[in-house]
Amino acid sequence: MLAALATTLLVSAPAASARMDPSPGSVALDTPDPTRPGATLPPEILTHYDVIGSYVRDPAAFLQGLVWYDGGFYESTGLYGQSSLRRVDFPTGEVKQLVPLPAQEFGEGLALVGDHLLQLTWRSMHGFIYDRQSFSPLGQFPYNTEGWGLTYDGSALILSDGSNTLTYLDPESFQPTRTIQVTLDGRPVRELNELEWLHGEIWANVWQSDVIVRIDPQTGNVIGVLDMAGLLPPDQNRDRDDVLNGIAYDPDTDRIFVSGKRWPLLFEIHLQ
Repeated sequence: MLAALATTLLVSAPAASARMDPSPGSVALDTPDPTRPGATLPPEILTHYDVIGSYVRDPAAFLQGLVWYDGGFYESTGLYGQSSLRRVDFPTGEVKQLVPLPAQEFGEGLALVGDHLLQLTWRSMHGFIYDRQSFSPLGQFPYNTEGWGLTYDGSALILSDGSNTLTYLDPESFQPTRTIQVTLDGRPVRELNELEWLHGEIWANVWQSDVIVRIDPQTGNVIGVLDMAGLLPPDQNRDRDDVLNGIAYDPDTDRIFVSGKRWPLLFEIHLQ
């Protein structure tokens, strides 16, 4: 299993991200030589966890961004003509508020900064700003890459674009302030998707994989890997695009939640 995880995560440096379309067969990852020294994950990098509980959610929601706040979730959902911003009750999974995005927009990552919700779009190179309580639109903000994942560390926004680069943005001007390159064993980890700031680390889904990587925000080094294969029962996964995606953290109770695109369940996990 370690070798399989390494093959999923470690990719050759010259290649660029190749997310073409949210349809089957849209990504090809470079496969490292498994005999290369250090190509398999050392056991100490694996993060062990327990599943505490599972909760229902809308199985039609193509989850792109997940934020916990004040006893419930905010969700950003994707797909053209189906993208939305939602407020979701916990633990019932009932959608309490919903604002659809224009049909030409593909919703992506989501972050909460003060009383403002910031929602990325995939290829439009701008995101939307909403009032947290009313969902009233407050404007847009630009960025110069694709938009995949977004989180807030308390002082800066952190954006993923499907490569191994994470870009820090000023939360007021939205101008880039620095970047970090995410690596494992010295090699780039691409397809970084949904992000969450958790325990002073950046957690990231790796698109079309069953893993979450824990990233040192200073160095970009992967310091932990959660292998979540089998979390969703296979008979509940309807499509190859319905992959693990979505991480939320409740700092008040130290609870961690994960889910996926069109998953009918959201899971609470606890690190061992």
